[in-house]
Amino acid sequence: MCGRFTLTRSAAEVAEHFGLGSAPAIAPRFNAAPTQRVLAIRAQSLGAGREAALLHFGLVPFWAKHARDAAKHINARVETLSDRPAFREAAARRRCLVPADGFYEWRGARTERQPFHIALPQGELFAFAALHECWETPEGKTLESVAIVTTAATPNIRPLHERMPIVVDPAGYEAWLSRDARDPSRVIAALPISRAAALIARRVSTRVNDVRNDDPACLAAPEASPLPLFPA
Repeated sequence: MCGRFTLTRSAAEVAEHFGLGSAPAIAPRFNAAPTQRVLAIRAQSLGAGREAALLHFGLVPFWAKHARDAAKHINARVETLSDRPAFREAAARRRCLVPADGFYEWRGARTERQPFHIALPQGELFAFAALHECWETPEGKTLESVAIVTTAATPNIRPLHERMPIVVDPAGYEAWLSRDARDPSRVIAALPISRAAALIARRVSTRVNDVRNDDPACLAAPEASPLPLFPA
């Protein structure tokens, strides 16, 4: 799964990487978590091009009666995108990308959980495949939300978790964001995802275990070891 991630690059770097005219002013995120607002890239509603928006992390289906279950929908399993009512319409019509430069997974018992930060070797920007939705509150306000799409973990990540977010190569951004392709299974089958195999993990501070901590100290490494270096 993917519940916590980092995006420490500037708005200018994000705009350049994703081919945006501009991006919202964003503070570096060292521990982005569910129910918070996170950056997403999507096709513009009118005309060509892409736009960036800050969305609620935890998707609220357009037909929902309330938003309190949004935290249950932070991830959407790729295998059931077209089957789950919460994700079916968004997968066909409202796909987006969530920029990141790393995400977290944990090993060990709950009382001794050791966090790992998973990133590309040089800390490069990348993107999670994601879905976005717009929900109207009973008061008539709108809430825009997002869920990250997950798949089976690649061999380099499997020692930590059996699932991982889909990391889309830049060459696949346009296809994933396209409003013309309505069959998500076909889009996913054709996505270039070679970057996922290059991800490495290193141990980081248990400070990240608390969602209230969102600062560079979350990435302090008591021991830096790339995968796979785990005991049997």
